[in-house]
Amino acid sequence: MNNISSAPTAPAVLVTGGTSGMGFATARHLLGTGARVVVTGRDEDRLARAAARLDAGDRLLTVRADASVPADLARLADTVSERYGRLDGVFANAGVAGFQPVGEVAEAEFDRIVATNLKGVFFTVQHALPLLDAAGGGSVVLNASWTPHRGLPGAAVYAASKAAVLSLARTLASELAGRGIRVNSVSPGYIVTEMFHAAVPDPADHEPIRRHVPLGRLGTAEDVAETVAFLLSERSSYITGQDVVIDGGLVPAFPSLTG
Repeated sequence: MNNISSAPTAPAVLVTGGTSGMGFATARHLLGTGARVVVTGRDEDRLARAAARLDAGDRLLTVRADASVPADLARLADTVSERYGRLDGVFANAGVAGFQPVGEVAEAEFDRIVATNLKGVFFTVQHALPLLDAAGGGSVVLNASWTPHRGLPGAAVYAASKAAVLSLARTLASELAGRGIRVNSVSPGYIVTEMFHAAVPDPADHEPIRRHVPLGRLGTAEDVAETVAFLLSERSSYITGQDVVIDGGLVPAFPSLTG
């Protein structure tokens, strides 16, 4: 994505799953820099509420699309092409979570998670490629997770789907570099979003989780948005094939026993 100040027209960026959480925060951040932003979601009512909150006029385009359905992604690409004719950046953020012991995972649950977290990410990028080519290149950021970096009981399918995203980012970075397209991933830690509250509904369980984080707090969606915006911008023009872990030290460090 070009710098806002130097771009002949404001860059256009796609954020999938942008009606809440990290996707919404990233869309809001990008709109604040002057970008044009396309936000997708599966639910029309949630899209309408997100659009009202973002309040960005014709710089915001909302499109109902289920990332797990390639036909929806093809229609999304057509809609973006008609509106903007190009994409300078993509944040493939749409994802679902599911946490069960390995012996309790039904095939339908396995398929649900993989369909969005891996298949959806892959086909999001595939359908965005002609629009990135139309811009002469751009930046893609895939939303992974801290869970492939450190074992978490009950997260076998979720973590495996996100590990595939990490691998996909590296492979695509190699394959698409010649087209001027950079591909990186982010691996958020414990970020307080609707998905976090759904996975950890009892507030009493939040404090033990917080104590595992060396920086002593849970993350915010804005923490992730800042990093994604950097990776989408020319400020990271020599960075590709990398994963940025945004976790307050959860993966690489042990919390202080005296802090």
